[in-house]
Amino acid sequence: MDFKPVSRTLLLAVAGAAFAIPALAQWQWIDKDGRKVYSDRSPPADILEKNILKRPPGARVAAPPVAPSEDAAAAPAATAAPVAKNNPGALKLPGKDPQLEAKKKQAEEEEAAKKKAEEEKVAKVKAENCDRNKKALATFQSGQRITVTNAKGEREYMDDNAKAAEIKRIQGSIEAECK
Repeated sequence: MDFKPVSRTLLLAVAGAAFAIPALAQWQWIDKDGRKVYSDRSPPADILEKNILKRPPGARVAAPPVAPSEDAAAAPAATAAPVAKNNPGALKLPGKDPQLEAKKKQAEEEEAAKKKAEEEKVAKVKAENCDRNKKALATFQSGQRITVTNAKGEREYMDDNAKAAEIKRIQGSIEAECK
């Protein structure tokens, strides 16, 4: 028995599995806007440890930051305050994205317009059906002789029983369509 094809297949399978292992390294966290984020990369440094929902196996938990002394904490705060005053856009507060809100509003307006157009179309069709049924009822109740085409393609007159059944069917359609 020749083992070369079997060993080659086995080697390719092992190599393929080795390349697929990093795909299992998935991170999941909640970002500053409150949205769940899925990625194969670790979250940014500004994401709190409590907001990291899932980390890949073998990923180390970050050590809690060491609390700096009061003097060291006051110095960066003092230098950051003038920057924030000079550049109001420098600090971006978590909140709603105006572009996203505008897109959502536009999508809702388009959806409402589509819904309204569909309702108008349905109302128009119902009105046409109502008019057609009323005209048919008037024709059947006029006393004229009504002809129909039979299965052979010949014209024949409708008898009184068939006429009464058709009048009843048309009246039911009028009740359903003409509201």
